[in-house]
Amino acid sequence: MLTLNVEKRDMKASLSSIREAGKMPAVFYGKKEESTPIELSYAVFEKTLRDAGESTIIHLVGEGIDVDVLIHDVDYDPVTDKPRHADFYAIEKGKKLEIKVPVEFIGVSPAVKDLGAVLVKVMHEIEIEALPKDLPHNIEVDLSSLVKFDDVIEVKDIKAPAGVEIKSGPEEVVASVYEPKEEVVEAAPVDLSAIEVAKKGKEANGTADEEAAEEKK
Repeated sequence: MLTLNVEKRDMKASLSSIREAGKMPAVFYGKKEESTPIELSYAVFEKTLRDAGESTIIHLVGEGIDVDVLIHDVDYDPVTDKPRHADFYAIEKGKKLEIKVPVEFIGVSPAVKDLGAVLVKVMHEIEIEALPKDLPHNIEVDLSSLVKFDDVIEVKDIKAPAGVEIKSGPEEVVASVYEPKEEVVEAAPVDLSAIEVAKKGKEANGTADEEAAEEKK
């Protein structure tokens, strides 16, 4: 389990001054936890976000703070796209959670490797239910079952880890392959009338040139 050192936020301090000090404002709350404003190292949070995502339990510790949480929401700066505030949700031990976790595709599709099929990854997150201790960081989906054109992997085909129940619809498509279609480029239709007009114009010009030559003689 990842641990983050945090401290209760001084509500008299401005958010800009907190950020200038290399820290990030945040808050944690839950069904049995009051909303508590906190601050923590920006650099440490950014690394934790990359490593944990929003489906890994994080242990917040600090003076008067000792709670297990999930990253619930992150607010990003619209210009720099850097995180500038985070909400942590305090989990209840022994209570199942319904969350979405990333789908990680593993293996190689024979249809892609041997037949040149096009792979379409439809689902990138999947909804699950599990106790906090059983929460997986992701759900693996093996592409090796995609053997021929038009094969699909549906949610019902995924084997969930122990203690995890998949809540997404069983018929939802997770990934599929299809035969590539060559695009037929149709030749532009020939405008015979335009050719005829051009031909007549050329003949008329030829006649005019001959008459002009006769006049010069």
